[in-house]
Amino acid sequence: MTSRDIRRGFIDAVGRTPLILIESLSQATGCTILGKAEFLNPGGSVKDRAALFMVLAAEQAGALPPGGTIVEGTAGNTGIGLTLVANARGYRSVIVMPDNQSAEKIALLRSLGASVDLVPAVPFSNPNHFYHTAQRRAAELPGAFWANQFENTANAESHYQTTGPELWQQAGGNLDGIVMASGTGGTIGGVTAYLKERHPAIQAYLVDPPGSGLYSYVTTGTFRAEGSSMTEGIGINRMTANFSRARLDGAFQEDDRTMVEMAHYLLKHDGLFVGSSAALNVVGAVRLAQKLGPGHAIATILCDGGGRYQSRLFNPEWLAEKNLTPTAKGLEFLS
Repeated sequence: MTSRDIRRGFIDAVGRTPLILIESLSQATGCTILGKAEFLNPGGSVKDRAALFMVLAAEQAGALPPGGTIVEGTAGNTGIGLTLVANARGYRSVIVMPDNQSAEKIALLRSLGASVDLVPAVPFSNPNHFYHTAQRRAAELPGAFWANQFENTANAESHYQTTGPELWQQAGGNLDGIVMASGTGGTIGGVTAYLKERHPAIQAYLVDPPGSGLYSYVTTGTFRAEGSSMTEGIGINRMTANFSRARLDGAFQEDDRTMVEMAHYLLKHDGLFVGSSAALNVVGAVRLAQKLGPGHAIATILCDGGGRYQSRLFNPEWLAEKNLTPTAKGLEFLS
């Protein structure tokens, strides 16, 4: 038996994810709503791309010696990607996470072989923030490399070189809009930079949760954060080297209730079991469809699957406690 499409191990399996037509939303809006299925990466999220590029860049620069340790502060998905890349390339991994992240991601990281350090969820200005803690841990460990996903531009470069070109090719060059949330800024930075070069008229939008200052920055030029959100891994209140690459035309801000309703709607109507950031991204895609009007093609990123959020996003008791029980029968929550 012969095959012409064999990928070489974990590393070669990253990327080339399908672009999915979300039929119910396309019919409802009169637009073509497309989701890049990043939850089908081998590590289960869009962060596999950044993890791979950051490690390969560190190897090339001599910053990661053979048998060394990769250290990173993360809400989870980048840590999962880095741990799997580390396993495939012969490194150890130390992941520093805020202790308010989902139990599923913490347990998964430990199952994959990472050493997981949980720290209190504190503001970035606090020296005990997971970002600063990871930087200190890397400095203390011999042969350690701090991935620094927020400022390491190999993050955005992974999406400039892979995600953006894949989107353009899969859509046949027929894209009128792209919308997504931002955490480190890597995906939105790399993808929008690439697509704007190919098609300057494409409308590129941020969708941001409460508690993040990016919506304010894009719409007013000033960082200002208000409120809070249950979404994990997105939203920030400062400029990063990766986000600085983003080329944006505007922004939407959407609350947790709308995101939760969309997550449950997608599961019920389209069979798409996605996490909180993916659900928020799809809300953003519908908002951009409403703004542009029927007949346009709009893409977004389905960052990861819902299995990493079952104890929260798909837990009736937890949702009831937070007064976020989904009640919509259709898309009335987007009115």
